[in-house]
Amino acid sequence: MVPLLKQLFTIEADFQFDAVRQRCALELLLRSPNAQVLVAENNHQVVAMVTGQLLISTAEGGPAVVVEDLVVAEDFQRQRIATRLLESLTQWARSRGAHRLQLLADQNNNSALEFYRSRDWQNTQLICLRFCIPDKEET
Repeated sequence: MVPLLKQLFTIEADFQFDAVRQRCALELLLRSPNAQVLVAENNHQVVAMVTGQLLISTAEGGPAVVVEDLVVAEDFQRQRIATRLLESLTQWARSRGAHRLQLLADQNNNSALEFYRSRDWQNTQLICLRFCIPDKEET
């Protein structure tokens, strides 16, 4: 899965690939009861993946799922793999009582945006802000 994340992070300007960090995060996701990691394989090789994490949405009055890392290896794109992964993640979310799936997408990744829009994902009026916590407190 780490090579797929490398492929994804080369597209997303906000993130830098770091194999150690990405592997650590995947291990945490795989151990978490509130997360789901789904993959598609071809000849025992992972060619696509998606992750989802439950959170409690005050707007929805219950669980919602944050979708991350939907990526398909270039040679396997346009074969409905991403669609099937999202459908499976939606079923998992529904089984956990989630009312909504949400995700962040790079605003310059037009093919991804078109993919989501063609599957009834909607833009919101919200923007994403982030604050990176420094590793050590300044004294």
